[in-house]
Amino acid sequence: MKVIAINGSPKREGNTYHALRLVLNEIEKEGIETEMIHVGARQVQECIACGMCAKNKDEKCVLQGDDLNLWIQKMKEADGILLGSPIHFSGISALMKAFLDRAFYVSSNNGGLFRHKVGASVGAVRRSGGVPAFDMMNRYILYAEMLMPSSNYWNVIHGAAPGEVEKDEEGMQIMRLLGKNMAWLMKVVDEGKKTYPAPEREKKVRMNFIR
Repeated sequence: MKVIAINGSPKREGNTYHALRLVLNEIEKEGIETEMIHVGARQVQECIACGMCAKNKDEKCVLQGDDLNLWIQKMKEADGILLGSPIHFSGISALMKAFLDRAFYVSSNNGGLFRHKVGASVGAVRRSGGVPAFDMMNRYILYAEMLMPSSNYWNVIHGAAPGEVEKDEEGMQIMRLLGKNMAWLMKVVDEGKKTYPAPEREKKVRMNFIR
């Protein structure tokens, strides 16, 4: 099994990296392969709502100039997906938002590429605003019909200077427990698939409220 971690921070080894690394360390202890993709250091174009991923159904975004389609395939092939972002004005980073919008839009328009994978998110913040951003990332996970492990508190860790999150003892415990629970859930899901087939995916019902 494998977990793909998405680092949405512009800093390569900032506190988001350290938070993700704490989770991945526990996952690796359970014999599960991990890979971290540093999305935040790249220029990622925002979704323009062109709808071509729904029309083409080739598991790709038509926008060029970044590695989004490569990252989508890595996520498709993985058993678990871990999202991580720094907190900017109580929200996720702009590049992380651009990445998630396009990746999850392609997924939903191509048969649910991330459906029933195990997914979790973590936020790194100096002081406050972590919970709204954590909730924002979770909405992508829930929309994709993914399965979400938990920890013993919200998955937010605190620190300002790179690496300072390692002084947040409670935050470090939250990350460790998340890693343990994520690895356990992945193994449960993998074993359960042998006995219990997944329910069939239903076609999305789309409505608006203008009549």
